[in-house]
Amino acid sequence: MVKIAFVFAGQGAQYSGMGKELYDMGGQMQAIYDDAEASRPGTKAQSFEGSDEELKITKNTQPCLYLVDLSAALALDENGIKADGVAGFSLGEVAALAYAGAYSYSDGFKIVTKRGAIMNEAANKFDTSMCAVLKLDAQTVAKAAAEFEGLYAVNFNSPGQTVVSGLKSSMPPFEEKIKELGGRCIPLAVSAAFHSPFMNDAAENFGKALNGFTVNAPKIPVYANLTAKPYTGNAAYTLKSQINNPVRWQETIENMIADGYTDFIEVGAGKTLSGLIKKISKDVNVYNVQDSSSLAETLKEVKTNA
Repeated sequence: MVKIAFVFAGQGAQYSGMGKELYDMGGQMQAIYDDAEASRPGTKAQSFEGSDEELKITKNTQPCLYLVDLSAALALDENGIKADGVAGFSLGEVAALAYAGAYSYSDGFKIVTKRGAIMNEAANKFDTSMCAVLKLDAQTVAKAAAEFEGLYAVNFNSPGQTVVSGLKSSMPPFEEKIKELGGRCIPLAVSAAFHSPFMNDAAENFGKALNGFTVNAPKIPVYANLTAKPYTGNAAYTLKSQINNPVRWQETIENMIADGYTDFIEVGAGKTLSGLIKKISKDVNVYNVQDSSSLAETLKEVKTNA
């Protein structure tokens, strides 16, 4: 039996022009962009024409990525493909919750705009960065990071890929250590040490901002980065706690597969999550939707395999 999961792309996957082809399709995809433009003027121009540097700034990245993530999911919906459950990578979880009915699409955009602004402010307090470590197991990477000031293993993405977050000054000696251990570091296109203690204040401030919104229980399962399991209890607490805690992505996907999900469709910019899922399991189908051609291809493949 086919069981479909949508997985919503996270920060670092952004690129100039993302979402434009989905917007041009009209329908709900165009409506959420137009609503966002009224709330945050200039959002469409940033998404469709912004430079890589402009889109790398957290307060810009997050609202723009939210829209392309959600519009890709809605494009599938409008073509008869709906998710049985969802997950989102970091900021992608905000879009996943909107899709799952925890709040309106409009409120989701306001929430992610506040999140981006709060995390951007936190980023400016410290000189920090993130890098993905390849070819080493998570335990080895976490142990190595702990040897350096202000470094933390934060995103457990897949076998052989763990992200480290922290002080930029500690990164060069850490990279040398990883090289000695047989691994490789790749800098990420983000502007802060996300999912680490450097985001403690941001998490608290975001929690206060969420008090201004109603966050309901999702109508379909939303697997949380914080627990790697579906949301239960206080959804706002889980969402705010994600900011300064690790993303347990590999465990999340493994739990979804154990729960019967057979088809994973990455929605939003890029194919990063698709690549990670393929490394986690060879036994599931993986697709992506980010523009008109990938939508057409995914619709064809999913309907053929249904």
